[in-house]
Amino acid sequence: MSFEPIVSTSKPVCLVGGASVEKKSILAVSPLVGGFIGVDGGADHLLAANLTPLSVIGDLDSLSRRARATFADLLCQVDDQSTTDFEKVLQRVTAPMMICLGFTGGRMDHTLSVLNVMARYADRTIVLLDGDDASFVANRGETRVELPADTRVSIMPLGTATVSVRGLVWSFTDQVMTPDGFTSPSNAASGNTVCITTDGPMLITLPQVYLETALQAAVRAG
Repeated sequence: MSFEPIVSTSKPVCLVGGASVEKKSILAVSPLVGGFIGVDGGADHLLAANLTPLSVIGDLDSLSRRARATFADLLCQVDDQSTTDFEKVLQRVTAPMMICLGFTGGRMDHTLSVLNVMARYADRTIVLLDGDDASFVANRGETRVELPADTRVSIMPLGTATVSVRGLVWSFTDQVMTPDGFTSPSNAASGNTVCITTDGPMLITLPQVYLETALQAAVRAG
């Protein structure tokens, strides 16, 4: 099903959700994007940071009265109980890249639903960011990242995939990975280049300080 875009831009955007987000994290992302989108209650984080979003999208059941009044002209209420607010935004925003803050660290079911959506929208360039990590779904085929030795690299399947990895302390070849089977959390780079080849959805997590590395690796071809 296709939806009329609420926001369409040629620049990266930052989606801000309702989980805990520090003002400094929002401001640090600001130079990397062309604007922010409040995802339901995430608009309150933007209000606290004195930032005006391009839009506020969601079922709006978590939005404060103050944010509702301040951003009244920017509210786009979507009453669809079959999708999360995160998915509602992905369906209605067109942008080359999305950095997502405020989607982890809260309720476990919310975090798991975000990962579910990322797996189903693996063709989109999405980087999930918090105070510790930058995570993205690897391209099908080969993904290369340049990292110093001993940098933490976690490789976690979001579905079934056959994966080969070079350049990690614990590398492997043609390994079948599943959420309830083999995984590779808290691995580490053994040299400068890490090469990951996968035929299924694979979540790659790096330390937050390597956000720009994650952004480069997450870009989709074409």
